[in-house]
Amino acid sequence: MIESQEHYLKQTYRNRCIIATANGLMSLSLPIDKIVTEKANIRDIRISDHGNWQHLHWNSIESAYNSSPFFEYYADDIRPFFEMKPKFLFDFNESIREKICEMLDIPGKAEYSSEYMKEENIPADWMDFRKIIHPKKSPTTVDPDFTAKPYYQVFNHKFGFQPNLSILDLIFNLGPESILYL
Repeated sequence: MIESQEHYLKQTYRNRCIIATANGLMSLSLPIDKIVTEKANIRDIRISDHGNWQHLHWNSIESAYNSSPFFEYYADDIRPFFEMKPKFLFDFNESIREKICEMLDIPGKAEYSSEYMKEENIPADWMDFRKIIHPKKSPTTVDPDFTAKPYYQVFNHKFGFQPNLSILDLIFNLGPESILYL
């Protein structure tokens, strides 16, 4: 179940990702229109059409991964997301998530919440992952046994293994084996 009724939270991965480039890690952030209320529904968050972020993001991704083993194989699946003019952050994220699942052969269609579910109301047999992955939290804070397993990365020789990057890093570097890594 994907939470589709939550309040938008700033400084999360809802509008950003991190990629590895020749100069180190780079954060790619989708610009969003000014939010007029602190309790704005995630479905109402508009992506700003200010600037040329799509072009800048795609150029950064292409520059970072064009020498990766599977960039040519997957680039045509990913590039359209950086050519369109998306209106809403939630819809944009979901379309990318669906494409990634398709590319990785992850079956199933997601269900979306019809109303916001407070933590205390989540059924005991469910797991709540809404706050697990956060740019300001180490994965070991949530799971002390977590260790990111290294895989081949383009700039490994320069920076060593860089954990917790965008799924694009995994896909462009491991290709069809990405699902096995996950």
